[in-house]
Amino acid sequence: MTYYFAKTLVGSFDEVVARTREALARQGFGVLTEIDVAATLRAKIGAEIAPYLILGACNPSLAYEALQLEDKVGTMLPCNVVVRDAGDGRTEVAAIDPVASMSAIPNPMLKKQAAIVADKLAAVVADI
Repeated sequence: MTYYFAKTLVGSFDEVVARTREALARQGFGVLTEIDVAATLRAKIGAEIAPYLILGACNPSLAYEALQLEDKVGTMLPCNVVVRDAGDGRTEVAAIDPVASMSAIPNPMLKKQAAIVADKLAAVVADI
């Protein structure tokens, strides 16, 4: 079982970040957190990597429903979506598959909820 949905596109990093945000919004997700991994590694340890951004995406209605089913599920929220410069004018987008991440929780209702979120995140990646 893979733990993510991914797609590599021809396009600039900034363009693909914008397209990713738009695709997330179309599926009802907002971006709660944004981590510029490249900038953080540069500042903290002097390491240089290609642009790498983690967007913490949340669909409020689905998050609320999940929290009603399992009060500790917040340890796995928000859903991370990575945008990274793959080189040669290509940019990759990868989103967590919540079915894989939630499989550790023995709650059948939560598994159904995770499948709904997974369908939406797969649609985001396909839509970019």
